[in-house]
Amino acid sequence: MATDNTRHKSGTRSPWAWIPTLYFAQGLPYVAVMTLSVIMYKRLGISNTDIALYTGWLNLPWVIKPFWSPFVDIISTKRRWTLAMQWVIAAAMAAVAFTIPAPFFFTASLAVFWIIGFTSATHDIAADGFYMLALDSHRQSLYVGIRSTFYRIATVAGQGLLVIIAGLIETSSGAEPLQLNLQVSPDAEWSPVDLTANFPTGENPGADLCFMSTVRPGSVAVTAPRMVGDIPFALYKTSMLDSLRTLNHLNGFVSDVSAGSRTQSAGKPSGPGAFTRWVRDVFGEKRESSDPVSDNFVVVGLRLNRAPEPGREVVLNMNFRSGDPGIRSEQNLLSPRLTFTSVNWDRTAWIAFEIDHRIDAPATARFNGSSGNIPFAWSVVFGVLSAFFLCVSLYHGRMLPRPETEARRTEENRGARVILSEFAGTFRSFFRKDGVVAAILFMLLYRLPEAQLVKLINPFLLDPIDRGGLGLSTGEVGLVYGTIGIIGLTLGGIIGGIAAARGGLRRWLHPMAWSMSLTCLTFVWLSYNQTASLLTVNICVFVEQFGYGFGFTAFMLYMIYFSRGEHKTSHYAICTGFMALGMMLPGMAAGWLQETIGYRHFFIWTIICCVATVAICHFIKIDPKFGLKGNKD
Repeated sequence: MATDNTRHKSGTRSPWAWIPTLYFAQGLPYVAVMTLSVIMYKRLGISNTDIALYTGWLNLPWVIKPFWSPFVDIISTKRRWTLAMQWVIAAAMAAVAFTIPAPFFFTASLAVFWIIGFTSATHDIAADGFYMLALDSHRQSLYVGIRSTFYRIATVAGQGLLVIIAGLIETSSGAEPLQLNLQVSPDAEWSPVDLTANFPTGENPGADLCFMSTVRPGSVAVTAPRMVGDIPFALYKTSMLDSLRTLNHLNGFVSDVSAGSRTQSAGKPSGPGAFTRWVRDVFGEKRESSDPVSDNFVVVGLRLNRAPEPGREVVLNMNFRSGDPGIRSEQNLLSPRLTFTSVNWDRTAWIAFEIDHRIDAPATARFNGSSGNIPFAWSVVFGVLSAFFLCVSLYHGRMLPRPETEARRTEENRGARVILSEFAGTFRSFFRKDGVVAAILFMLLYRLPEAQLVKLINPFLLDPIDRGGLGLSTGEVGLVYGTIGIIGLTLGGIIGGIAAARGGLRRWLHPMAWSMSLTCLTFVWLSYNQTASLLTVNICVFVEQFGYGFGFTAFMLYMIYFSRGEHKTSHYAICTGFMALGMMLPGMAAGWLQETIGYRHFFIWTIICCVATVAICHFIKIDPKFGLKGNKD
């Protein structure tokens, strides 16, 4: 083995000069593809079904990366691969920033995220290989904690800091937030919808509107050209909401696609299929207040207080902030996500509220309307990522060492026939290992609950109360999940590693599996207590992420354990491929399932899936000494 002085030209250069930045740069693209894309698409109006399905496919590069990892050894050096991938990622992040304001942003940005995914997976291969070549075995062990720490810091920065930045830009780039206070009373006199009333604008600090809640007329007298006389209240409500929905569309506040998803085409058949209807009817949430005949309704017209700049869009989002949850904004009736431009800013946009018929006393509810430029906010975020990778690629061009052993190894491995032969032999030896079937099932099923949960946590936090979510703002989600959650995840992983080092993997496998399972109950509780305080939400997310981090330790250690042997590096890459596959497939269907059965029953379903996590642990065999201090394996 070459000494430390012959491994690179700058033998006196400390690994501190490049390991922290290298692994910080390795973590950011994965976070951008798997987490930032989910939050961004949610804020831009994409449905949960489409988010989970299409972003679930983005796991594929990490699933199949073992199939091209040997070729990173054949062509050029790992140092050059690392730098080249960072340059490509910088260009791709800039491309995402430019596609977000475009009408076809969803398709275009997904294509770029695919490029980032494959580039990031290749960067992982090259960076990990470079780490092993640039350091001797002692320094590899010494700095392994540093590399994982800065990877975690990248996760905090991506899920926390960048999301908070997006939230700050959203709230500061539009008109002053509108505060709408709805006051309802069963004693108030009912009045029909007045389309000529003066409604609040974004500069209005608040508006108090009083309507009856439980008492509604059996019929309404109308004098429309095609409808004269008394009509049933249910018909009046349906026709009025249809008319206002049409007005929102004609005035350009809602696009041609459905309000719930900007990806559907005008000619796409509407309504769920037979299987979706069966799942919804059998397993879906039964909400008494969802019956449009049971509840009274209120429509409110809103306008901006100033025109946006030409070519710029300002999206207004109404969120429940406090008060009686029986007064709710109904996105399914009239979309409160309204797009204002320099053309329609002075026209009236309509939103709808339903008032629970069970309210039998005066009640109030406060809603906040933010009108920030959401596409601009996320363009800035990905522009910042692009600038970072441009800087880090220039920095690494000077600071990454040049291992002489890598140059010699590259020359030795020029024979393609030899490489292909070893490539095939690596896969044969993996699938001939003892207990390979149980091991593969473990890699696929151990994270089954989390694979579905992780796709819907951010949408659940962002969705308004009336759609089963918690109604948090983008900045609050950055704090809750991207900061507090990551801290819990990191602490759980550290404590899990300490526990495994003292007691061994075999001793801690089952407690760690239960840790991943039982902590999912926090989201079941939150789904039934949607008005919980922000502090309570933070505590619940911290507990769930801590349990996941603690339980995930067993998963990572088992992959290392199963990869032992002659081809441990390649076998570990294959294990990570199965790990990514186990996350991708369940995650793709999670959005459809949630939208079909609702958040409450979806989270209960994830608890049921925990049976697979605990059960599969009974079928794998582990050396009792593995993971203990002093064991040389």
